[in-house]
Amino acid sequence: MFAHFGIKDFIDVVLVALLLFYLFRLVKISGMRPLFVGILVFMLIWILVSRIFNMVLLGSILNQLVSVGLFLLVILFQDEIRRFLMSLGSKKGWNFISKLFFPSDTLKNDNSYLTAIVLACMNMSKTNTGALIAIQGDIHLGLYEQTGEIVNAEISSRLIENIFFKNSPLHDGAMIVVGQKIKAAGCILPISQNPNIPTHLGLRHRAGLGISQETDAKVIIVSEERGKISFASQGRLKMNISPEDLQRLLLIDD
Repeated sequence: MFAHFGIKDFIDVVLVALLLFYLFRLVKISGMRPLFVGILVFMLIWILVSRIFNMVLLGSILNQLVSVGLFLLVILFQDEIRRFLMSLGSKKGWNFISKLFFPSDTLKNDNSYLTAIVLACMNMSKTNTGALIAIQGDIHLGLYEQTGEIVNAEISSRLIENIFFKNSPLHDGAMIVVGQKIKAAGCILPISQNPNIPTHLGLRHRAGLGISQETDAKVIIVSEERGKISFASQGRLKMNISPEDLQRLLLIDD
């Protein structure tokens, strides 16, 4: 059976395994892991029935289901497919390749602006001021910037607090940070459909988790009801964190 198994076949198996693992991570983030596992089980049954046991009648029925399965997958996993394609189009992979083949001793980026963000979140937490801040990663957030007001201002804790002040017209939306600037405010972010989100969490937390599922943005949420700080990244939500933990999480390079 494995007499003609060569290096090309080994690479093929490894690439398929990596693709399945990456897809599994995406659906795990979105809370659709049971559906993904169910599809894998169906594919295994189809292979056994059609290819190994050669059951003609049952095999023909499953073949018809598989023939339309691609369209069903696009409908069911449209968010995951969009995230996958956006990841391919981001600069993270190219940066990895360039560093691999063209290593250089470059200075680290100035992260002092993160201190201003953490300070603002700490102050807003004390006054129960709700806030939602998305810090852009490699995947651009231009689509969501257009839903709010373009600010293009230098980051300062006072400015952040003023934007999220309860009487401010932009306080209900999200702030998008690009580089070391506040790019936009009052933005609308996608709502997470993950069924595992605690029911007591409001739209700010669901929007913060939603944008972290679709992009590689790091998101800070300050609860208006409890004054607690939460952090969302890669579809995972950390709740009730301290300002020190927030600073550490923002400095972690995913």
